[in-house]
Amino acid sequence: MKILHVSAECYPAAKVGGLADVVGAIPKYQSGSNRISEVIMPKYGTAWFHKQSFEAIYKGHFWYPGETISFSIQLLTSEDLGFNLYVVDIPGKFDRQGVYADGNGFFHDDSERWLSFQRAVLIWVFTLEETIDIIHVHDHHTGMIPFMLKQSFDFQSSHQIKTVFTIHNLAYQGAFGWDKQYLLAAFDNWKSGLLDWDQQINPIAAAIRCADAVTTVSPSYLEELKVSSYGLEWLFESEDHKCFGILNGIDYDVWNPETDQYLNHHSSGDMGTFKQKNKIDLCKNYGIDPEYCTISFIGRMVEQKGADLLAYAMHAILAERHDINFIILGTGDPYLMDQFKLLDKKYPEQTGITLAYNEKLAHQIYAASDFLIMPSRHEPCGLNQMYSMRYGTSPIVNNTGGLIDSVIHYTERNGTGIKINFLNVESIIKSIVDAIQLYGKKQKFKTTVKNCVDSNFSWESSSQKYIDIYESLIN
Repeated sequence: MKILHVSAECYPAAKVGGLADVVGAIPKYQSGSNRISEVIMPKYGTAWFHKQSFEAIYKGHFWYPGETISFSIQLLTSEDLGFNLYVVDIPGKFDRQGVYADGNGFFHDDSERWLSFQRAVLIWVFTLEETIDIIHVHDHHTGMIPFMLKQSFDFQSSHQIKTVFTIHNLAYQGAFGWDKQYLLAAFDNWKSGLLDWDQQINPIAAAIRCADAVTTVSPSYLEELKVSSYGLEWLFESEDHKCFGILNGIDYDVWNPETDQYLNHHSSGDMGTFKQKNKIDLCKNYGIDPEYCTISFIGRMVEQKGADLLAYAMHAILAERHDINFIILGTGDPYLMDQFKLLDKKYPEQTGITLAYNEKLAHQIYAASDFLIMPSRHEPCGLNQMYSMRYGTSPIVNNTGGLIDSVIHYTERNGTGIKINFLNVESIIKSIVDAIQLYGKKQKFKTTVKNCVDSNFSWESSSQKYIDIYESLIN
């Protein structure tokens, strides 16, 4: 069986969010036993790509009205990621200093970029001597592939290839107007209904209709989408027979407290010593007290992640002078970043604020913190809570999406964290107070940490569920 993952992101090549971590991990766990799993993505003009070597294996072109799109398919040769990584080089479309945006803001030609990428992928696939059995596409950036593979004249002879579409975040659907229909490879106009949603071409809706199987990144997220999915509710109900919720895993080779390249202190079986050493180092860097309960937030500073609510809650908690530290890492809404700057200025002895993307620091925070807070308004799966538990850090989460499926309230059997059932500032404050109290109950806290470490979020189980879907489609 040959599997090709098509994605806008893949760790370590290009990472904006959890999509990259998933696509960078799952092929490693799917390969073997007569299976080959590979990834293809755009070639961006970012630093990682400039450091690598690639071998051009195919050159092609296609036409838009008044424009010839030339491209090449290249294979990464300078680094072994555990799977073959192919990139699509399209001059003028992706050779920019960012995936979705650069220093001047978000790009405004997304439709042209993502459709050219998808058409280039299919043109190349169409020329391969060795048949691909499964094309696994991820999010709206690749959502037109199932439609074009089945309906576009250029690719219909490849219709025996089965497609799986995974929704990582339905909030971003990539819809565009019918005036850009020309971006798609030609098809019979009477098939337009497969594309249309609310009088626009909607890649998410098209993929749900046309893919042979649809998955979400957690079982609870699938159930949530059936009742609240930005107007797509009945579509999920009508296609329910081919929809599956599969909880993401994490790469245990990358997220390993015993070998993590970003850490100064590694675990040798004694989680208490491991946590203490890393905590002392991190708190020293920020000038805060390592004896205090330390709660961290890592992520985008946007409303979806509840960053606005967290800022208010931190103001209230710090004003009451609890024995607590807050460490914040991330970027996002300028207004929200300013709120965290004010907190850092007012309470420098209890806060460590880094407004940046820093992969190394993120690993160090997971290893050093006592709790990781995720007050997300919605969270399709979430990976941060899994990373934190791998490093013995207890998550504080809103009870939504994949957070439902991966965190057990500390008062329950095998409890791993604290769950917020009704998300608002007051409930976040209460959860933080609960964390401080749990931290003070040394034996109970030690048991909670052990339960976190004993939790299994390896890709072994989840990747097998995808393989079962692939095999059922082929057979």
